[in-house]
Amino acid sequence: MVTATRYDVVVVGSGFGGSISALRLAQAGKSVAVLERGRRYPPGQFPRDVTQADSLLWRHASRPSAQGLYDVRFLSGIGTVTASGVGGGSLIYANIHVRPDAVVFQDPRWPRTWTRDALEPYFDKVARELRLSPVPESFHLPKREAFKRAANHMGRPTFDPPEAVSWTEASAPGRKPCQLCAECEFGCQHGAKNTMDLTYLARAEALGTTVLPRMQVSHVEPVAGGYRVHATDLATGEARVVEGARVVLSAGTLGTVEILLRSRDRARTLPRVSARLGHGYSGNGDFLGSLQNAREDLQPWVGPDVATVMKFFDAEPRFTLVTATFNQPVTEVLAGMGQPKLGPFQGIGAPLWTCLGPLLHQALAKGLLSKPLGPVANAAGACNLFAIGQDNANGRMGLKGDRLDVEWDFARENAALVARISEAMDELASQYGATYVPLVTWQLFRRPITVHSLGGAHLAESPEQGVVSTEGEVFHHPGLYVADGSVIPTAIGFHPVMTISAAAERIAESVAQSF
Repeated sequence: MVTATRYDVVVVGSGFGGSISALRLAQAGKSVAVLERGRRYPPGQFPRDVTQADSLLWRHASRPSAQGLYDVRFLSGIGTVTASGVGGGSLIYANIHVRPDAVVFQDPRWPRTWTRDALEPYFDKVARELRLSPVPESFHLPKREAFKRAANHMGRPTFDPPEAVSWTEASAPGRKPCQLCAECEFGCQHGAKNTMDLTYLARAEALGTTVLPRMQVSHVEPVAGGYRVHATDLATGEARVVEGARVVLSAGTLGTVEILLRSRDRARTLPRVSARLGHGYSGNGDFLGSLQNAREDLQPWVGPDVATVMKFFDAEPRFTLVTATFNQPVTEVLAGMGQPKLGPFQGIGAPLWTCLGPLLHQALAKGLLSKPLGPVANAAGACNLFAIGQDNANGRMGLKGDRLDVEWDFARENAALVARISEAMDELASQYGATYVPLVTWQLFRRPITVHSLGGAHLAESPEQGVVSTEGEVFHHPGLYVADGSVIPTAIGFHPVMTISAAAERIAESVAQSF
């Protein structure tokens, strides 16, 4: 018999939702435990050797025991990338915090009380806590200047979004200000990013919160006075149980929905979870392309990954567009891949899509992605194009065997969005005197890859419409809450983390008031 340790609140996951929940509940005087499946990554300890696949990839198809930083999945309808580590997605995101336009919340799938105005105080909280500010105008960034010139010629508005980065001064001993090395999405070795483990969660720990890394949660069951969280200690393989008078699921969209599905349909410990669980998945319209052979030196590896956002919110389907850039070695590898165009053979590889997991591991392990595959003529004139749009949020999440899956005919259902994005990317490339093509995986498999999974446990006014109440509490299961991207009922069309964080701040208030 495994003995359970009891807390006032058990939080599952340490990303934006989990860390925010932990701090606010610790500030309310509650004992808090945070269970995180990944390990800690202090500045300077993020993996950089791409041939070490087990350090990079999380429980990938070729080695289920691996516990790396990136969880990459090729699901039936979409590819997803998430993080595994104390701090969650904040470890590898592009630092961008955007307050979406009010029109986003006018979609009828949002509860009536969840408006842009209602979220404004929570946006303010996040901005203060993460010390958000845009890239200083004084920084000379050719890639930013070229992007703004192009947008001006296209008649498109741009803005420099607030970012969770210390630009000119170290925010704490042992950390440095931004080194302009374009490694934001690889884990900041310098501690310039104000990630959740160094901000919200660190403050929660200072108030007594217990963080338990390498704890993989399987399911949740009700017990007298609260809930029991079942987990596996990945360091020892032992079963662990932790109890809380309240439980907050913040394991990210994929993790939280999987835990709820296992609890309802496998362990059958939460049988009354809404039938809407798993419905309404969105990849936030993420769509990738490449731009190569620009006529000017963009210095793409100087600065943060993203400095400026271009808006296409004047008509539907709406989206935003950025040039996403990485450090010089990665940019040279990407440039060396060229820009293959499959023409009439687009979609030919679709039946093999879900086989890409093992192939990715083998390619990394053999060093195929550690150096350019071909000659690199103009890496300084190359960058990725990344659009974030309002897809129809119609993916369906479920358990396929023992693993989570997402089924979605994205290409057909979002053809208008893809067409408008592709037209914009092509027009942008022409402003650079460059060439554009969609990501080769899109051409070959007709599946998108997203870093912004949303939905599946929607906020709603009734269990017939969604999974959690407007306070974030799971319908029919008092004291069980969800606070992460899974509660978001639509695509955002902007970088979504500010909305997720504001939602977590609002839900944390409800959890604290429930005692």
